[in-house]
Amino acid sequence: MMNRSTLIVLSLSLLFVSLRGIGSQASDPSEERTFHISGQVKLFQAGSGAPMGDASKVVVWLTPEGEVRAVRLQRQEKQYRMVQRNKAFEPSLLVVPLGSLVEFPNLDPWFHNVFSLYQGKRFDLGLYEAGAQKTIRFDRLGPSYIFCNIHPEMAAVVLTVNSDFYGVSDKSGRISIENVPNGNYSLRVWYENSTQETLDSLQRAVEVVRDTETLFTISVSVSPQKSAKHKNKYGKDYDPKAGSTDY
Repeated sequence: MMNRSTLIVLSLSLLFVSLRGIGSQASDPSEERTFHISGQVKLFQAGSGAPMGDASKVVVWLTPEGEVRAVRLQRQEKQYRMVQRNKAFEPSLLVVPLGSLVEFPNLDPWFHNVFSLYQGKRFDLGLYEAGAQKTIRFDRLGPSYIFCNIHPEMAAVVLTVNSDFYGVSDKSGRISIENVPNGNYSLRVWYENSTQETLDSLQRAVEVVRDTETLFTISVSVSPQKSAKHKNKYGKDYDPKAGSTDY
């Protein structure tokens, strides 16, 4: 039978072991805290410098450097969808990490034919009916311009980035990026109506630490918009009857 002194020493030893265990768990990189990062985007016209009233649809993402890359391996693969409804794609801009699967459900009462042949991920889903759904894996970085071969008014962009940490600006230019672990990142920016040279010039090194909450203001030069007219998947003009509601 152990005497009282022995019991006290044993209890203190167990308490010390428990505290060491708690300390080890707190320093485990896999349980590292994540942070909410906010930022502000401003758009201005190239040449005149006039500010744009609508600063939406600017994409900002943080590409992890070094040890932060291991974080994504612990996260479940997210589902992404671009819906065909009312002869439009919803959303018109979808951002996905490299290698993501994107579903394209047809929720209209007529046929659609979704394709992307101009840049980025090249594919043709063919003709499919109301209620059907097809899926594509986006394994090429950059913007993929999405169209319907029947309805020329349908257009959208899937932007594939090499990160899980991204945000899309609202009309006022606010950006929000959730669940960012501390570490070093490369900040990148994309906007459809900016030149690649402009976007490359906005790349910055960013360190996320415990007291980091707000990014610097990002000013983006906007080039004159290109014509929205495009060819069908055969490189020809659309059938002028393509806008009718019976197909």
